[in-house]
Amino acid sequence: MDTGKVLLGALAGVVVGAALGILFAPAKGVKTRKRIFKKGKFYVDEIGIKYNELTDEIAKQFETAKEEVVRAGEKGVSKVNGL
Repeated sequence: MDTGKVLLGALAGVVVGAALGILFAPAKGVKTRKRIFKKGKFYVDEIGIKYNELTDEIAKQFETAKEEVVRAGEKGVSKVNGL
């Protein structure tokens, strides 16, 4: 699944949830806004953590692929030189 679509879906869920919370809130406006702000901050923090985990994983996979290419290149040079 495309990561961009997942993040966009999560963000859309946060927005829809906040809108529904405002519409159906039993509390006063000030309390509701504070709750929405706290929840929004929580979700933004969670998305940031997931984003960092994703970029770290991509960086690890890139390094692994780079090392494999270097090893394959070294093997190719060895075969060409008859070693």
